[in-house]
Amino acid sequence: MKILLVKLSSLGDVVHTLPVVQDILAAHPGAQIDWVVEKSFAPVLAPLLGAGLRSVTTCELRRWRKSPFSAETRRAWRTFTGELQSRRYDAVIDLQGLTKSALVAWLARLAPGGKRYAMANRTEGSGYEAPTRWVADVAITLAPHSHAVQRGRALCAQALGYTPPPVPAYGLNRLPALVQRERTAPETIAFVHGSSRADKLWPLDNWVQLGRRLMAQGYQIVLPHGSDAELATSQRIAEGLNSEAEAGRALVWPRLPLDVLTQQLAQCAGVIGVDSGLSHIAVALDLPHVQIYNFDTAWRTGPLPPAAGGEGARQLSVFARPCPSVETVWQAWLACRPAVVNGEAV
Repeated sequence: MKILLVKLSSLGDVVHTLPVVQDILAAHPGAQIDWVVEKSFAPVLAPLLGAGLRSVTTCELRRWRKSPFSAETRRAWRTFTGELQSRRYDAVIDLQGLTKSALVAWLARLAPGGKRYAMANRTEGSGYEAPTRWVADVAITLAPHSHAVQRGRALCAQALGYTPPPVPAYGLNRLPALVQRERTAPETIAFVHGSSRADKLWPLDNWVQLGRRLMAQGYQIVLPHGSDAELATSQRIAEGLNSEAEAGRALVWPRLPLDVLTQQLAQCAGVIGVDSGLSHIAVALDLPHVQIYNFDTAWRTGPLPPAAGGEGARQLSVFARPCPSVETVWQAWLACRPAVVNGEAV
């Protein structure tokens, strides 16, 4: 069975969709699975190549639509469609539910008897556009109140006729950095403070207060960033933590490619972060993790609760308005991870 998955963006949405690859392979061990994704998010799929995915086809629809008639865009579009249409599929599954993903699904070629599958309805808090239903040979109705991870799993399960395993498997546990994670003193906690939305951010002073508590337990704080603005915030947090007595205990990472950043996160003892793609990667890596929400949307995108196949207290979300307090996040962290002093759990 040859299957094409269409999930183009964003980073968090792509991460939420990773378990469908393992679900399909559990039900159809011989399946050949390809994926279409925006080029900037393709590195997160790299660990699955040859270990679940046959190939990844990249596009740059976000960039191309800014200059749709330029010679460069036309060349890139021809290359993309040529690669996309070089194979025929028994099933093309649109997991995005938008016009752009419907276009990609429509362009893909079907094998004799093959079908295109898509969502028949919008689920709460998620984008949905009618063309995805028009293009599909089979439109599948999903529960309106669906977690982002479970929505994609349910769509593929109904399309391909199987029951998914109770616990989602993301496939990132094949990362060498995760398998061979070094346990050096001090262990590191990554602060994922950046987001594309300012209203998702947590106050800088809160990060500094939380970092001081963690450093008192023997941890080092590491600060990733993906933009100049996030770099400035990382530097300000580090300055607030690196007092004379604690010099060097907070480290600003260099800006890293997504695949390298994922490897680096895999070596951390845990991650605390706002609702962002990197926080969702922490969930996929099965790291101890607290996810911070200023909006009551954790039910849809946060770590799954135990009843839904989550890891229980290993990964938690916290929500409050205008934002969770330092104490709330701290207590959640203690529930996720035992305190460590000089490399020893206490």
